Amino acid sequence: MASAADIARALILEKENIEAQLRLQASILTSNAGSTLDSPLVDADGFPRADIDIYAVRNARVRIIELRNDLSAVTNNLAVALQSVYDPALATPDSPQSSSNGKPFAKVNDVSAGSPAAEAGLQRGDLVQSFSSSSLTPLVEAVASHENRSIPLKVLRSEQAVFLSLTPKAWGGRGLLGCAFLRCHIVPYSPP
Repeated sequence: MASAADIARALILEKENIEAQLRLQASILTSNAGSTLDSPLVDADGFPRADIDIYAVRNARVRIIELRNDLSAVTNNLAVALQSVYDPALATPDSPQSSSNGKPFAKVNDVSAGSPAAEAGLQRGDLVQSFSSSSLTPLVEAVASHENRSIPLKVLRSEQAVFLSLTPKAWGGRGLLGCAFLRCHIVPYSPP
C-alpha cells in the first residue's frame, strides 16, 4: 500500500530515468555529425549521408519523441501526486483526478490475479474515490487513453485513504487493468 509520498518519490525517480535516457539519445544525435531531430538524412543528391549512422540517428529520433511523451505523462502524474502530498485541499471538485463530491463513486468487487490492477495493489472491496474521472464511462476512456502510462488513484479501504499508481496495459487477460469491468467488476457505488 503506497502512500501519496511514495507515489511521488517513484514518479520522481521515473522522471529522472526518462531524462537520463533523453540525454543518452541526444548524445547519439550529436555524435553523428551534430544531427538534430530535423537535420536531413540525405545529401543534396538524395543519397543517404555517408558521414552519419542513419539507422542510429533514426532510432534516436524515434526514441526521443517517445521519451518526451513519457516525460510529459510522468510530469502530469507527478503534479497530481505532489498536490496530494502537500495540500490535498487544493484539489478542486472539477479537477480530472477527483470525484465531484469527494465521495467514492465505484466499488471493486473482484481483481484478477496477475493483472495490472492486482500489481497496483487494488483489492476487492476498495471504494474508488478518484481515478481520472468520477463515473464509470469516462473511467473506461481514461484507461484506454493511458495505456502503458501510470494513473494515480485514490481508494478508500477500511475507511482509510490509500493512494495507488495503476498502469493500464495488455497482460494476457481481458482488458487493460485485469478489471475489464467484467473481470474486476468495478461497479457504481452509492453510500448506504
